[in-house]
Amino acid sequence: MMRNRIGFFVVAGAGALAIAFAVHGESTKVVSSYGPVNQDVNFRQIKADRLAVKAERAKAHAALLASRYDLKKASGDALMSGGKAVPTGPTARLAGTWEQLDKMTPEQIREKGLFPYLPLPFPDHAEGGMLFPKMTIDVLPRLTRFDLDFDLPEQFLPDKAPPIYLTTRPDLGDVSQGKVITLENYYEIFNGLLNPKQLEGLRLLLTQFPQQQFNSTEDRRTDRADGMIGVTCFDCHVNGHTNKATHLVGDIRPQEFRHRINTPSLRGVNVQRLFGSQRALKTVEDFTEFEQRAAYFDGDHAMAAKKGVNVLERGSQVHFMSEFMAILDFPPAPKLDIYGELDAKATPSEARGQALFAGKARCSTCHPAPYYTDNSMHNLRAERFYKPTLAGGMMMAHDGPIKTFPLRGIKDSPPYLHDGRCLTLEDTVEYFNLIQQLRLTAPEKKDLVAFLRCL
Repeated sequence: MMRNRIGFFVVAGAGALAIAFAVHGESTKVVSSYGPVNQDVNFRQIKADRLAVKAERAKAHAALLASRYDLKKASGDALMSGGKAVPTGPTARLAGTWEQLDKMTPEQIREKGLFPYLPLPFPDHAEGGMLFPKMTIDVLPRLTRFDLDFDLPEQFLPDKAPPIYLTTRPDLGDVSQGKVITLENYYEIFNGLLNPKQLEGLRLLLTQFPQQQFNSTEDRRTDRADGMIGVTCFDCHVNGHTNKATHLVGDIRPQEFRHRINTPSLRGVNVQRLFGSQRALKTVEDFTEFEQRAAYFDGDHAMAAKKGVNVLERGSQVHFMSEFMAILDFPPAPKLDIYGELDAKATPSEARGQALFAGKARCSTCHPAPYYTDNSMHNLRAERFYKPTLAGGMMMAHDGPIKTFPLRGIKDSPPYLHDGRCLTLEDTVEYFNLIQQLRLTAPEKKDLVAFLRCL
């Protein structure tokens, strides 16, 4: 909390601004959609204020995660397409057993406070902003924030350098050469594989531009203020996939109601018709432009003007970027036929899982083959199972309609749901078993996970 020059206190979150006016010794909170554009505190003081609360808030968030999850769960034999072990679960900590929860109504679970998959808050929800995992910062140190560290263990994240598959060159398999693609190496790796427009689109996706926390202003959250700061599209969507970098959705105010969002994969963008977990943008061009103009600055165009918004030219730059994204393919699925269904190579467990997926579990209602999305949005009404109390600085409010993400290649993309609250596929199956009140047995859940790993 900082005192400004006209005598009231400012609590500056990344998006909403809370102002407490001192009136006869009392405090009245006013919440604004806008951030403080005209800062009157210098970088040195802002950094000191943030560092003063860093350890305490990190400890509180770590305690919250430890109370919800077993973060030491081992990985199994299944591998992501890049070779990393797929994390196994379920990791959620329960007061009782899954079987006991299964027999309860949503109202009973809500009243007793037993729902194991509450909305996941940002590590410092009042602060927000883009936050990157250490595995990405190790490659790109410019993405280091002095005030916050990423919260989830690396074993629950995708590959550090995810494979890249192209719809235009399926004969080549992974074209990434095992590297994180950057502005320094993209031309060497992709020259000859892409046409000139696609190559230029990739260059733009790898080009740094100012962002709310990574820029030259006094209220940045990085030490650097030179030309080597800023973020790129592929800092979050590493190699056209994801590293599950986290942020707060820019479409909701006030700050405590904003949802944590984890970066989705860009694989298979060509088959999708909705973009953004809740935004329902209709084209990848709209999404690309929205990210640069708004999401980079928490949806605050006044802040974007201050910090250096990058206005992309729609007819060429946005088009070139979209043209490259449109050829990012899903990873190979050797057990799927041309209709996206299991072939003769499937195990009995995987076959039973497919039958459950299309039958008792009703997954295919929203996730039909071959890409396992209906290109629509659905409201799961998870709030039936919990009370909207404050957790980690976040109001556990209603999620509302969420986009149906494709399930092709899903084993490569932990953690799951829009905010990452389900750390493994097993957790995801348990979540939907409760939400849909399916009453799946333990063997059925195991078979369903086996099928999902085939996609």
